[in-house]
Amino acid sequence: MATNLALNEELLEKAREIGGLGTKKDTVNEALREFIERRQQGRILELFGKVDWDGKYDYKRARRRR
Repeated sequence: MATNLALNEELLEKAREIGGLGTKKDTVNEALREFIERRQQGRILELFGKVDWDGKYDYKRARRRR
């Protein structure tokens, strides 16, 4: 899908160089992927304190084959 964006050329060029990507399109797509991943990871932090901890759970015992 073709989209016209007014982007800061200096930021885009710096991101392209740092990312080692060849094109502006690749740079923008990679930046969008990273943005999405970070936001999704941030949602995990919202779960802290909301999951009940079972102190008796033995993960090593659970991994053993029977």
